[in-house]
Amino acid sequence: MQNADMPELPDVEALRQYLQATSLHQEIAEVDLRANALLEETKPARLAGELVGRSFESTCRHGKYLFVALDDGDWLVLHFGMSGDLQYFKDIDQDPEYDRLLIGFANGYHLAYIAPRKLGEVDLIGAPEQLIEDRGLGPDVKDPEFTLDTFKRLLSSRRGMIKTALMDQKLMAGIGNIYSDEILFQAQVHPRTKVKDLAEEKLEEVYQTMHEVLDTAIDRQAKPSRFPDSYLTPHHHQDGICPLCGEPVRRVMVGGRSAYYCPNRQGEEPGPDGS
Repeated sequence: MQNADMPELPDVEALRQYLQATSLHQEIAEVDLRANALLEETKPARLAGELVGRSFESTCRHGKYLFVALDDGDWLVLHFGMSGDLQYFKDIDQDPEYDRLLIGFANGYHLAYIAPRKLGEVDLIGAPEQLIEDRGLGPDVKDPEFTLDTFKRLLSSRRGMIKTALMDQKLMAGIGNIYSDEILFQAQVHPRTKVKDLAEEKLEEVYQTMHEVLDTAIDRQAKPSRFPDSYLTPHHHQDGICPLCGEPVRRVMVGGRSAYYCPNRQGEEPGPDGS
């Protein structure tokens, strides 16, 4: 149900809603782990032993991590790496390709965790807060407590580029390559702009735009084909064109990642002095 890029906050939120709607309050009858490399700490035998006979009771998300509460108090954590996905189905003949973890429920249905490149993560943990602390994750950008003041405070000591700051999961959790480009496109900010060169009013605009973009993506189940015509994401590739002016988008490297932008809307690359 997801696009081919690394799942970010809207993608993981869509997956959380999907799991919430399909897989809660059903006894787990069997667990088939097909890629042991996905486990960080939990042994394969323990994963099956802890899940069988239990049920999923609730879900939550922090950044790009999905947490699923078990009825015994433990949590299943899922990270989707590159192109990760979930699929709920009944007929085993519908088992999707690259299914790395298959959970069978007592009602005959299944939940597949899909990871084509085996770059995701599956684990059992005691509490989400512990993983958030252990990984040094920053606050989730959609947490109600992630206010404009919090955003400005976190950025106040940054001297690097705004795209890099938005993507830093230890600073703020949830935004990756695709949505940082969309936020900056909508806010009319070049991705290589230094944080220190952004006026307070422009930082406020980036913050508000961040929420608008993420909310729009979540509402549309993170499917770019459903995004507004004014969005850059469907054109986020080498041959893309700006949806607003029709000119080719440009690609530039920012912190080792490709960034796409429209020079007509976001300006030319800033010089060393920020001009």
